[in-house]
This record gives sequence, structure tokens and C-alpha cells, in this order.
Amino acid sequence: MSKKLFVLNGSNLDMLGLREPEVYGRATLDDIRAACERVADDLGFELFFAQSNAEHELVEWVHDAFRQQATVVINPAGFSFTSVPLLDALHMLSTPVVEVHLTNIHARDAVHRNSLVSTVARVVIAGAGAHGYELAIRAADRLLSDTVG
Repeated sequence: MSKKLFVLNGSNLDMLGLREPEVYGRATLDDIRAACERVADDLGFELFFAQSNAEHELVEWVHDAFRQQATVVINPAGFSFTSVPLLDALHMLSTPVVEVHLTNIHARDAVHRNSLVSTVARVVIAGAGAHGYELAIRAADRLLSDTVG
């Protein structure tokens, strides 16, 4: 049985590299996808990588992860702070959830400090830029290995 990994990305992340590069870095979402593909392949994951600006689409992908018993790495972006439906969907998962943010949300303004998703994530990686995705995938793999073995 192959290990399944969903890497999900929320609102405005399709604009990475263009949108406030001094805050979010110069890496594009395609750059991040390529790095995730390499790491996932190295660790033996079957990868599903997606981005949406629509909350309901993220919720549907979490439902798919639930059905497929996939591990989830998620950068909910702005939905981190507002989306109860996404939080409720993530609560369904028995597989590891790792939350990743490009910036250190804990050092940002009050609106961007308190992630609802962090309440269900086993690991939160914030402030490592695009490299945080690699760290998140490795953390997810380690968590999965700890629960299986």
C-alpha cells in the first residue's frame, strides 16, 4: 500500500513570487510544487498537490484525504484564521496533519497570529519560507512512521 500525501494550499498562494516577495519570498508555487515532488518521491509518497482561493474546494480536498487515509500538509494561508469549515474537516482526519506557513505568523500582526488550524495540526512550521514545505513533508513522514511502526 502506498503512502498518500496531500499538500494543500489556500488563498493567494497562487501569487507567490509576485505578491509581496519581501514578505513571502521569491519562490513561486510551481517552485514549491517541484520541491515537494522531489521530497515526496524520496520518501515514497504518492503526492496530490493543489491550491485554491475557494474555501469549499480545500474542504473537499480534505474530505478526499480522509477517504484515502492520506497524510496532510496544509498551508491554509488566510483561511488559517477564519475557516471553521476547514477546521471541522481537518478534525475528521486520523492521519497526521502538518501546518506550514512561509512567514512566522506568531511575529505578525494580531490578525495573523492565531491559526485555527494549529489546534488540529500535530506540527506547525512557520517562518522557514519555501523550505518549510520540505520540513513539513519530512515531519509528516516521521509522524506517520511513528504511528505505523
